[in-house]
Formats: sequence, C-alpha cells, structure tokens
Amino acid sequence: MQPLRWTYRPDGLRAPALICGFQGWNDAGDAASAAATFVGDALGAREFATIDPEDFYDFQATRPRIKLDDSQARVIEWPEVHLYEARIPRAPRDLIVLSGHEPSFRWRTFTQLIVELAEAIGVQMVVTLGALLADVPHTRPVSVTGFATDPALVARLGLSQSSYEGPTGIVGVLHDACRTAGLPSASLWAAVPHYIAASPNPKASLALIRKLEGLVGVVIDASELEAAAAEYERQVNLAVSHDPDIQAFVEKLEAALGEEELETFDLPSGDSIERDLQRFLRQRGQEPPS
Repeated sequence: MQPLRWTYRPDGLRAPALICGFQGWNDAGDAASAAATFVGDALGAREFATIDPEDFYDFQATRPRIKLDDSQARVIEWPEVHLYEARIPRAPRDLIVLSGHEPSFRWRTFTQLIVELAEAIGVQMVVTLGALLADVPHTRPVSVTGFATDPALVARLGLSQSSYEGPTGIVGVLHDACRTAGLPSASLWAAVPHYIAASPNPKASLALIRKLEGLVGVVIDASELEAAAAEYERQVNLAVSHDPDIQAFVEKLEAALGEEELETFDLPSGDSIERDLQRFLRQRGQEPPS
C-alpha cells in the first residue's frame, strides 16, 4: 500500500507555499505544531491527503489513541500526517499545511515523499516551523529566527543561512531534501523559555505566525491566539510571583539580555501596520479605507 493517500488532488493552486509543523523534538512548548494547526483552522483549510504511519512510526513511542465515535463505538486514531489546502483568493498565494508527529523511522524516505508531493502540486516554497528551548525570559517579546537554504531566498526575504552544526530533527532532514531537489525552503524558530517548557506556549505560536505572514504574504486573523497569549503571560506572571526563586531567576535572565536588546527591538512602522491592515481587508473581500 502506498503511504501517501489522496482524498483528492488540489488543482489550480496559486504559487502555493507548504507550511510544516511537526510535534516532537522540534516543537518546544507545542509552539510550532499549534501554530501550523491554527493557520489551517483560521484559513478554513480542507484535508486532501494523509501519510500512512505504518512505515514511519514506532507506536510504542507515538501511541495510537482510542476514542468513541458518534455511535459510541471504540475506534483507533493512528498518528497520521495530515495535509490541508487553504485557498486565499485575495492573497498573493495559496497555502498547503502539513501537520503531524515527527516520524520515528525512514526519514529519508519520508522527506522524499513530502518533496515529491510538493513538486506534484506545484509548491514554490517550503516553510517549516520550529521551537527551541532557550535562556530567555517569558516577559520579553518572543525571538523568532529565520533561516533559508537557498541564497536567493535569503537575500530576497532578509533571512540568514544557518551555521548550526549538531544533532537535527525531521526539520533539518526535510530542508536537506528540499535543497537536493532544488526546492526553496525556509525555517522559522521561536525561542521558548526553558523553565516553562512543559506548558503549551501560545505566545510563541503567535510570534511564529506573525513572522510567517511576512514570509508568505498571507495575513491571518489571530485575535483568538492573541487573547490566549495574553492569558498565558498573565498566568505565568502570577505563578512566578508566588515563587521567589523563580522570580529571581527570571530577573537574572532579563538582566542578562541588557538594555541594548530593548533599545534595538524593532517596532513596526505606521506604514507597515497600514499595509498589513489593507492586505487583511482585501483578503476578507473588503475595500481598505482610502
């Protein structure tokens, strides 16, 4: 049985970008996987294919789940990889969203499968979302770093070429497969405070989505996620205030960043905000104010 299972083949996509968010090693605070899922939900994406897990997963490490269907019968949900299409007529491109767990086995076969799917539906750029643990305080804006393997993409989008050497996850292997195939790819990474790594981090998810918007030229209504991020920060502040040791540690992290980091933080210009607002209104079928 072929691992890639099509429900239907999406035709007529306009300059699509493939957005990938994997649960697992690349996903501190569930920030990357939650961001990818939120993008698909916010844009009304439709599932068009799945990747069968049989050849790629250790089911003792990534266990299937039992749930009750509408008739109360017990069914098993396997850890599949899901692919969705989001058509955005007033944006410059459409999106493909891939979400699922990081596979356990046959990474080269798995990533080649994704590259072949991307080529089959005319994907022009692959963007992976990731989140890593870092010595950063939760009180500061989330740092998001962007890398790309294609020199032209680096120059056009103002990204960097990664100099990282060391262990990698499925994201690194996928980017190497894209490079080999000549498919432009970029990677966005959010820094998550390591002292609250066990909790889902909507603030980091929101930061990834905001960076993604500028990368692919698509505006996403993230008001729900903004509210979740504000509530998350309120709860973390409350928890930290109740523990003098953690509070002192956070203050130490803030001091380590120093005033220079605050002074050089780039706030969006009024023109940039206006452009984003007009683009958002056009996507919703509304005329922007003159």
